[in-house]
Amino acid sequence: MGLFDVHAHLTHPKLVDRVDEILARASAAGVTTILSNGLNPSDNEAVRQLARRAPMVKPCFGLYPVDAVMLEMERLGVDYPRDAPAVSGDEGIAWVRDHVEEAFAVGEIGLDGYWVPEPLWAEQERVFRALVAIAMEADKPIIVHTRKRERRVLEVLDELGATKVDWHCFGGKVTLARQIAERGHYLSIPANARRHEAFTRMLQTLPRDQILFETDCPYLGPVPGEDNEPANVKTTLAYTAELWGEPEEAVLARTSESFARLFGVAP
Repeated sequence: MGLFDVHAHLTHPKLVDRVDEILARASAAGVTTILSNGLNPSDNEAVRQLARRAPMVKPCFGLYPVDAVMLEMERLGVDYPRDAPAVSGDEGIAWVRDHVEEAFAVGEIGLDGYWVPEPLWAEQERVFRALVAIAMEADKPIIVHTRKRERRVLEVLDELGATKVDWHCFGGKVTLARQIAERGHYLSIPANARRHEAFTRMLQTLPRDQILFETDCPYLGPVPGEDNEPANVKTTLAYTAELWGEPEEAVLARTSESFARLFGVAP
């Protein structure tokens, strides 16, 4: 039974040129499964190609909530840092629909009210709903990104009946995180948990069977200023074992069972 990272960005410009070294370090740390999440059609294709040559990498295809309305944001003159060319929400939906059978999960998708202005929220939600429907029709788990719109995401998922869900790097109130766990959804905790009060609190108070591990690499590493990478899920495992008062092997067994329930395979 190996360690897992349910949310990584191995195709990020900071990581892609040294991805083989990163994968070797992950393997040495005991990681056997890394879910690399796509952000848009070009990134999805890069994830797809990486997964084809690196078996430990599982491809997740999505449309980042900001990318879902990027063309509309450009028309409004909203400045947002990005590397990929803007596509329409419908182009992003079509790419995921055409490739969903190859996906380990659909992600990352969701709603973002931090970067996206309120006049575009309805369009962003239209795209999100379409992507959730694609995932549910294909019986694929969903990996959610949301910022400042956590409760609305939960309302939409409840309405659509989505149950196979991981909330990546949840930034809302811990009380809402508990409600999410009550739905049977999972929450993945990043590698900066030891220095992040809210993630620590979630590890302490959420149902232990609803916890998963992630990195969101190259972001949210255990050491400020250093690029994060999948090997660092080992540090989250160790911290979780401290908080739970359990051996690392017991925590790994429990979280691996949760991984298997959500994704249908053991890491």
